[in-house]
Amino acid sequence: MGLVTGIAVYIVLWWVTLFAVLPWGIRRGDSAPEEGHDSGAPANPRLGLKFAVTAVIAGVLWAGVYALVTSGIINVREL
Repeated sequence: MGLVTGIAVYIVLWWVTLFAVLPWGIRRGDSAPEEGHDSGAPANPRLGLKFAVTAVIAGVLWAGVYALVTSGIINVREL
């Protein structure tokens, strides 16, 4: 797996993982909706933590994909 392919695979895995992690721990805000605010918006989305968790999970998944490709179990050239 080349450098550009590895980066592309990581980016795809990161985005897919992000959409899986985003709903974790979401609670609705208790305050009354103000002008321009959605009543279903989360009180504390903790995006920084979710980005960090996403990066770690995507890194582990990428390592698994890299191991499969370099071991020859998955041959990208034959696909």
